Amino acid sequence: MDVETTNPSWLLSFPHVVVATISSLLFGYHLGVVNEPLESISIDLGFRGNTLAEGLVVSTCLGGAFIGSLFSGWIADSAGRRRAFQLCALPMIIGAATSATTRTLAGMLIGRFLVGTGMGIGPPVASLYLAEVSPASLRGTYGSFIQIATCLGLMGALFIGIPVREIAGWWRICFWVSTVPAGILAFAMIFCAESPHWLYKKGRSAEAEAEFERLLGGSHVKYAMLELSKLDRGDEADTVKLSEVFHGRHFRVVYIGSTLFALQQLSGINAVFYFSSSVFKSAGVPSDVANALIGVANLTGSIVAMLLMDKLGRKLLLLWSFFGMTMSMVLQVAAANSYVSGSGSLYLSVGGMLMFVLTFALGAGPVPGLLLPEIFPNRIRAKAMAFCMSVHWVINFFVGLLFLRLLEQLGPQLLYSIFASVCMMAVIFVKKNVMETKGKSLQEIEIALLPPE
Repeated sequence: MDVETTNPSWLLSFPHVVVATISSLLFGYHLGVVNEPLESISIDLGFRGNTLAEGLVVSTCLGGAFIGSLFSGWIADSAGRRRAFQLCALPMIIGAATSATTRTLAGMLIGRFLVGTGMGIGPPVASLYLAEVSPASLRGTYGSFIQIATCLGLMGALFIGIPVREIAGWWRICFWVSTVPAGILAFAMIFCAESPHWLYKKGRSAEAEAEFERLLGGSHVKYAMLELSKLDRGDEADTVKLSEVFHGRHFRVVYIGSTLFALQQLSGINAVFYFSSSVFKSAGVPSDVANALIGVANLTGSIVAMLLMDKLGRKLLLLWSFFGMTMSMVLQVAAANSYVSGSGSLYLSVGGMLMFVLTFALGAGPVPGLLLPEIFPNRIRAKAMAFCMSVHWVINFFVGLLFLRLLEQLGPQLLYSIFASVCMMAVIFVKKNVMETKGKSLQEIEIALLPPE
């Protein structure tokens, strides 16, 4: 068959990808939206000084995200990828409006939980959608948009929260602002392409062809459909049983995916994000400057990863990222050593933390969310992503819950040594188990990874 030798134009798929990554922007925004205004919220809603209530305002969102991620695969498979984005935007709009208008702690918690369910649905569906609508030559670059959008969302939340101490009730505006991108996501998805992989799986081949034409251009449609037909059966009426995700021929790819997310979270990255302010404060750096430095390091690493993802490949970025994180934690251990002088300790601690965030953003941050939908077969992709994201949220929750307690009990040297060991284990795991997917079609990856039935 004659195949167009040039790659499809990025201009065709780019608008669809940008709309999809609004979900990641919202994800980052809602992760950071209560950081600055938490004190004002606690005064206005009458729970100032109640650390349990303050903790609940922050973490109820994570509980909602866990529930949302559990159902994300079922929603994406039954309603389609586009409708799943709209269903993710809906609780975010209702939840943000509830939080913005509430007069009670209970109302705030309900709002945060609703927002969390949308946050749980968004990331796995965004990863799925980007993998399925992107040309193979651009899949890595587009996958990096998720991390960049999350960074921009986090930084946007911190920026919008700046006037909160000067203007009474400004925290309500912080929540209202998020309804705008959520509304744009729900509306703009009407005009975006549905995933051709999902349409083909549902037996809607003609529609899949039409969407491939919108995304890749007419000259690439026949080849894309041929690739799709190699493994996927159209009109697949039977549903995927949960046992298929955990047993038999699919077990290895789900094991690789869930372990990658577990290692990503156990590396200590969220401990760094959640508690960096206290480290910087001890070094005499104000919290707003600390947040800006962390944000810049994260965004810089994400942009570099976007530029390198389709050139160097996923595996190499993952290896060097985890290795860099190991070295960063070694700097933190050195900073905690009693033999290091006071100023030397502070430089090592702050430098180690910024290097940790930068190297995380180069690979360990963006790659798992991109790699997983690439290595999962179309048949189980949505359900397997939902399971792996649930693993991510559970470990994220416990790291956030236990970090300060462990820091007290074990001391910084031992705790940072554990994080360094996890990062080194991740290097070994990636070296042994992860295959390079750069430039390969999703069907080629499936053939390489899955044993025949």
